[in-house]
Amino acid sequence: MGMKQVIKSLDAFPRAEDHLLQKTQSGALVSVIGLIIMATLFVHELGYYLTTYTVHQMSVDLKRGETLPIHINMTFPSLPCDVLSVDAIDMSGKHEVDLDTNIWKLRLNRDGHIIGTEYISDLVEKEHTHHKHDDHKDHDEHSEQKIHLQNLDESTENIIKKVKEAIKNGEGCRVYGVLDVQRVAGNFHISVHGLNIYVAQMIFDGAKNVNVSHVIHDLSFGPKYPGLHNPLDDTNRILHDTSGTFKYYIKVVPTEYRYISKEVLPTNQFSVSEYYSPINQFDRTWPAVYFLYDLSPITVTIKEERRSFLHFITRLCAVLGGTFAVTGFVLNY
Repeated sequence: MGMKQVIKSLDAFPRAEDHLLQKTQSGALVSVIGLIIMATLFVHELGYYLTTYTVHQMSVDLKRGETLPIHINMTFPSLPCDVLSVDAIDMSGKHEVDLDTNIWKLRLNRDGHIIGTEYISDLVEKEHTHHKHDDHKDHDEHSEQKIHLQNLDESTENIIKKVKEAIKNGEGCRVYGVLDVQRVAGNFHISVHGLNIYVAQMIFDGAKNVNVSHVIHDLSFGPKYPGLHNPLDDTNRILHDTSGTFKYYIKVVPTEYRYISKEVLPTNQFSVSEYYSPINQFDRTWPAVYFLYDLSPITVTIKEERRSFLHFITRLCAVLGGTFAVTGFVLNY
């Protein structure tokens, strides 16, 4: 037996003679359907191969000495910009009022349209350093207020008139920007705490009239990556005929997102729980919106990866070969 005959004997796909083959309409229909199915599966598998998937890994967070960026974008429909302040406190005891970061405020009319913009550092009173609204001592406030009001200068009286007029006109305020805080547990809050206690009393006639209704358009602790969902985005908390303090307890998880191009994006994701405390006539605190954050000791690394070419070929052979076998089975039976 010659070499050619030996090679032919190894043929696992023998062909019948042409005169023994019979072509039918049913065979043509099954063949067309099979080709369409195989083409569809091929496109699907190709798309599956070209898309990336993510792998999550966890490790101990070893970062030190870095700042934590906090991106805020909120609307207070019932408070004018002139009375709002952004304060921050961390576990190291650092207390910042009128933060020297890029925080802006947009004045809004009753319908929510912008009517003016102000830089927040020009609006917050510098005297406030120890949260006098929260720990004001119990004494004869009425007589002390009379003494203080006698010393009010003309500019303060003008501010009071301006704010009262804004409240009467239904002005609101949109606060947005970035806070850079120390990478330790702490809180930041938006409130009327930047006002002198007596000025605030004259404007609102009591804490019960401070309406801290708010809409959180965006709150994040770093840049966004594909698939990230910040749980406080588009949060609405509107109060009617009442007031109180909102507290959001946030757990920040350090995160690194590694793109398929090897680019690394350091950021953070977070979870949150919420608590609302209505105010009553005996409370000595003033309503505010608090964001109390703590950092997780675990960092999450999210890596984009692409499937191997060998994996693609294996799946392609499986789906195309399976389709061919099934169409042949249908045609023969």
